[in-house]
Amino acid sequence: MAYYFLFPEKDTTIYSHPWRQDLNTGLVETLSLTSEKDNTGSLYYPSRMLLQFKDSELIDILQNKVSSNFSASLKLYATEYSQNLPVSQTIELYPLNESWQNGTQRYLEYPYIQGVISNGVSWLYNDNGTDKTSWETSSFNVNTTGSFSSSKGGGTWYTGSGFESTQSIEITNNFDLNFNVTSQIQKYSASLFASQTYPNGISNNGFIIKRKDDVWNNITDQGELKYFSVDTNTIFSPTLAIKWDDSSYVTSSGATILTSGKIQLNINNNKGTYRQTEESTFRINSRKQYPDRTFVTSSNYLDVNYLNSSSYYSIEDYTSKEVIIPFDTEFTKLSADSEGMYFKLYMQGLQPERYYRILIRHDNNDGISIYDDNYFFKIIR
Repeated sequence: MAYYFLFPEKDTTIYSHPWRQDLNTGLVETLSLTSEKDNTGSLYYPSRMLLQFKDSELIDILQNKVSSNFSASLKLYATEYSQNLPVSQTIELYPLNESWQNGTQRYLEYPYIQGVISNGVSWLYNDNGTDKTSWETSSFNVNTTGSFSSSKGGGTWYTGSGFESTQSIEITNNFDLNFNVTSQIQKYSASLFASQTYPNGISNNGFIIKRKDDVWNNITDQGELKYFSVDTNTIFSPTLAIKWDDSSYVTSSGATILTSGKIQLNINNNKGTYRQTEESTFRINSRKQYPDRTFVTSSNYLDVNYLNSSSYYSIEDYTSKEVIIPFDTEFTKLSADSEGMYFKLYMQGLQPERYYRILIRHDNNDGISIYDDNYFFKIIR
């Protein structure tokens, strides 16, 4: 019943085009997978995306919050801009083998025009400062690789089982990326906690995202895909979601479990406003909308009723309707105790000054019921 979100500490795009191999874009609001043509229009040059999450935040969640086996996914939101795309393509993700500096420059800040030195990562350099540290281009470490072309650079990354994640994109589909990175995060955590080395543990240098078999001087235009970066002014920053199941379903003795009929749901301890640092438990009060007629000395509205164990929650952005936490039959189960149904929500990763809606799903004898009775809350700074 737990989702926990992390934002990147840094992300950027690196470009192989001959005019932009020394370009740093550490503060650009978008990330790009491009296919730029040269001045003859006959050759195309790819770009790649890099991003990384903080060691300290990974340690905190994996050591202090995760209570069982976890799953991890990395999501990037596509902008509305894309062009010249093929019918289908495959996008790959790998853990980076070398560390890199993000830099503080933007796409049009060419060092040779402005008379300054690029201060961060580029296609040629992982640290494009005064010393200009190049990416490894030969004699790669065990099970790592890089670019094999006339333009060396573009990052070095781990390959092999447990290191690669892929996603196919069809031109008719949503272009968002959502990689399963469970095995990669497990390798990071093994190194963070036990100083293990390859293949069980590797240093967290972040990820590289690229098109499958991208070539420095391709003769085919692969088009351009754009994604929001951590520097975006929207709610669509890249997010790493750590998910685990810490639900517990233990009802009170002789409990009434509602499995059919019309049900009235209320969330009776919603404060309405929360800070990003809060962890809140939402209590769900459920009862039949039309209780059976009985002759008792106390109100049956005081009885604790339960939904069955196939019940889940979801969170969506109130304005945009973007689903932040989906109904997940493995990781958003409702829990039950002597007081009734509940779920715990980590506010970390929800954008401040935004309203969010709570939805409840109940799989019952009548089918699947979704409860959306304007349950909402706001995240504040």
